[in-house]
Amino acid sequence: MLLVTAATDLEMGPLLSVFRHESVVNLVTGIGPVETAVRLSSWLHGNAGTISSVVNIGVAGAYIQPRRGDTPELLDICLAEREVLGDLGVCLGDRIEPVAGKKLRPPGVFEMDGDLLARAEKALAAERFSYFRGVFVTVSCASGTARRGEMLARRHQGLCENMEGAAVARVCKEFALPCLELRCISNLVEDRDTSRWQLGGACRRAGEAAALVLAGLLAQTPRKETRQ
Repeated sequence: MLLVTAATDLEMGPLLSVFRHESVVNLVTGIGPVETAVRLSSWLHGNAGTISSVVNIGVAGAYIQPRRGDTPELLDICLAEREVLGDLGVCLGDRIEPVAGKKLRPPGVFEMDGDLLARAEKALAAERFSYFRGVFVTVSCASGTARRGEMLARRHQGLCENMEGAAVARVCKEFALPCLELRCISNLVEDRDTSRWQLGGACRRAGEAAALVLAGLLAQTPRKETRQ
């Protein structure tokens, strides 16, 4: 059984409108890392034995990196290679420093499952569905200025930011579940201008891409899905 997570009904709905399968269940976790970690942990506490892997979907803000020619634009699909807790630490205005001392420093980087990522890429490529892959940055407070976005992108070599991905990845690590994350770019991380956002379109495109990936994962997976 595959578990699909998304922060909101707005992000989950488009997927459910185009894809349903008896081997796929879904969970809306709520917005932000705390709500996501609590709801997902609570759900898995009673259901982890039935789940083989977790696919986290939604929207994201793309970092503007003019020196790179491979940065995503609005409505582009992105796959995570790893998730980073981007603003956990000490905020010093122009930068964020980690908490001092190894004993105080919590883990802040979470790798996505390599096998799931490869299978997702294969599923998208089979349908000639273009995508980007790279580092996703999870923040508790979304970046509302280009300056903050540039700082986070530079510090973490980040592709885009969101508010739940690292929490999902951390919980999956705790439950020894492989994790995959797919997001669609709804906005650029710039000085905040919501008139330029394409939230609805990004949710729909994320749902379309996630449907292809889920179908591909199920087709590539041995029939027995239950974890022992």
